[in-house]
Amino acid sequence: MAFDGITVACLTEELNRRIKGGRISKIAQPEKDEILLTIKAEENLRLLISASASLPLMYITEENKPSPMTAPAFCMLLRKHFNSARVVDIRQGGGSGPSLERTVDFTVEHLDEMGDLKIKHLITEIMGKYSNIILCDDNYKILDSIKRVNSFMSSVREVLPGRDYFLPGADERENPLTMAYEGFKEKVLSKNLPVTKAIYTGLTGISPMIAEEMARRAGIDGRMPACELSEDFGLHLFKCIERIMDDVKAGNFTPFMLTEKGAPTEFSVIPLTEYAGEDTEKKEYASVSSLLYDFYAEKNAATAIRQKSADLRKIVNTAIEREAKKLSLQRKQMEDTEKRDKYKVYGELLTAYGYSQPAGERSLKAFDYYSGEEIAIPLDPELTPIQNAKKYYEKYSKLKRTFEALSVYIEETRSALEHLNSVALSLEIAADENDLAQIKKELTDSGYIRFHAQKNGKNQGKTKIKSQPMHFVSPEGIHFYVGKNNTQNDELTFGLAGNNDWWFHAKGCPGSHVIMQTGNGEVPDKAFEYAGALAAHYSSAAKNGKVEVDYVKKKEIKKPANAKPGFVIYHTNYSLVATTDISALSLIS
Repeated sequence: MAFDGITVACLTEELNRRIKGGRISKIAQPEKDEILLTIKAEENLRLLISASASLPLMYITEENKPSPMTAPAFCMLLRKHFNSARVVDIRQGGGSGPSLERTVDFTVEHLDEMGDLKIKHLITEIMGKYSNIILCDDNYKILDSIKRVNSFMSSVREVLPGRDYFLPGADERENPLTMAYEGFKEKVLSKNLPVTKAIYTGLTGISPMIAEEMARRAGIDGRMPACELSEDFGLHLFKCIERIMDDVKAGNFTPFMLTEKGAPTEFSVIPLTEYAGEDTEKKEYASVSSLLYDFYAEKNAATAIRQKSADLRKIVNTAIEREAKKLSLQRKQMEDTEKRDKYKVYGELLTAYGYSQPAGERSLKAFDYYSGEEIAIPLDPELTPIQNAKKYYEKYSKLKRTFEALSVYIEETRSALEHLNSVALSLEIAADENDLAQIKKELTDSGYIRFHAQKNGKNQGKTKIKSQPMHFVSPEGIHFYVGKNNTQNDELTFGLAGNNDWWFHAKGCPGSHVIMQTGNGEVPDKAFEYAGALAAHYSSAAKNGKVEVDYVKKKEIKKPANAKPGFVIYHTNYSLVATTDISALSLIS
């Protein structure tokens, strides 16, 4: 579901109701593209505004976020103008009339250094990768923005101090709040596009999901071309959209979220006539802010962690490519050593039969007592048979030494590649910065990241990192623990697990160690399915849907000396084929 114009309208209505007239008491910039305003109105509220390219957001929240020790320049500018400023108006879009643009204009009044009352505008644009937060003066001249956009970045609009603010493309679509039927016909009904696509491309602020709802309410198949609608059906569609817009203008919103097996799937602030999926459930909310927080909290956390792990992922991916290329070259070199035994046989046969060979011959036919067949041995006519034999022995010895060395190198490279793939999976599972710190330490200890001492002289490696494995409980009360990285895998297997606990791991691929605690007692068969599902879910083979999983008592697990983190061996085990469905389990931590 896009953060569309109707959602912004609902949010604007809530903001006017809850923070209009309040004073800004605190301004923070927790992330490079995010600000957090604390506003004293009837109650103390925090307003989060994010211009993240991957997840732009705005909602009222109770959650505070840590800020950098030194405030960024844009944050300092906002503090200069907005300290104790009062929010006098909150309006959606540009222009004087109502709009469904995905922009919110906060009009703020404050006293300048001379004590004169001044007006400023803080404009939030929620437009995907083009999202921005822009500070303007009373005449909408840009003072600065959280993302500066120059002419090299955009040929449509520069967002730089001193430029006039305007919203690009505002006239390309029809405003559904004020449109007449003739405008609707021109922007929607004249297009040779499916009805739903014609609606969301021709009208401002309409998402594909709401466009489908509009077609459904009109009893129209949204897949048919809009230009083929009859005059009656076109007018009927217009009236249905008009009724929805009447609710938007009146502030009649009903925020709700749809979930499937507990996972958020869609949200809307207007009623939907149809839900998808038998397991779909509807949860209503008193405010759109709480809806947005719940819907995006998990995605926002995952996006933030993914952004913070970008450098680590780049290091790991580069190392994986390097090791994979090295392994390919080593295996190709190994193929060249396959002739070594043939050269040894040539040398032996020449030593046995070469005494009768005339000088200057280019080959020798001899009986191979290994294969029981007669073979022709190529000869250098410039050398004697014994010299040819010596030459073949030298080739054999060289290839044998190469084979022995490559066998070691290939195993080392294969092990390094396996380790790096497990780290790559750990980065996908990582849930917070402590997890990333643990992975970074592992990469540093393995030599993939150069070690740097802290300024105070203390080693970073001595800093205690607080990161815990995932803890699940089954409906029967069985406890399962899942490692999020190789360090946690070792801690689980050789620290937490008892000898009679069960250990699970996806077969033949990177994955988490899963420990099922038995309490030295019997566990139901269903528990093995749960543990197998966890091992399958948190493995690189999870996308296959079904994964073969090995399981064994923990006492059978051994760790070789000097083995990489997370690497273990076992010689006797059971196997099961597990699905990746873990919805029956409750995540404790």
